Amino acid sequence: MLLALVPALAESPPLDGVAPEAGGEIDSTAVNAMTVNATTANATTAIATTGGSARVDSATVPPAPLPDTPAPQTRKVKVIDKKFIFVMGALGGAESLRFITHKLVLDREFAAGAPWVTSVPANPHLVAKYAGIYAAELLVAYEIKKPHAWLPGDRVIRKLWWVYPAIMMPIHIKNGVRSIRTQAPSCPVEQCQE
Repeated sequence: MLLALVPALAESPPLDGVAPEAGGEIDSTAVNAMTVNATTANATTAIATTGGSARVDSATVPPAPLPDTPAPQTRKVKVIDKKFIFVMGALGGAESLRFITHKLVLDREFAAGAPWVTSVPANPHLVAKYAGIYAAELLVAYEIKKPHAWLPGDRVIRKLWWVYPAIMMPIHIKNGVRSIRTQAPSCPVEQCQE
């Protein structure tokens, strides 16, 4: 029966009896009512012309409902997971080790009167500076791990978010250990200046 309706709908005459409004537009309620009546009339004609004995009544044929459009399914990707917290926490710990040990060495050398240390920077200034650097590293790692639809090869890039923290951790630890092992000069500061 559906195959008989499709050609009948395609060949249906234009809607008659719908009067345009003053602005030259057609009333949408009248068009909807006429469309249902024309569809029912065409369906009746199609059944009659195909040899069907069933008589379709306009009251028994409801208009075909349109299917609901499916909502776009977006899969939430968890960017900040246990691995991200562990790796970035380890990077923060390594940077803190380097920062603290370097600051202690500068304090000791300044107190000893080393000529190469003219002043020791204030703690709030250093904390703000290194916290800003760490925040930038954290943001870059987050953005690399986050999916981007516009970026070609995004899957490969997202898998490499941990490379920078993994490379920088040993460097910071090595610098921190080197600062811990810093020894006082073998000669007194006055003799070293000569």
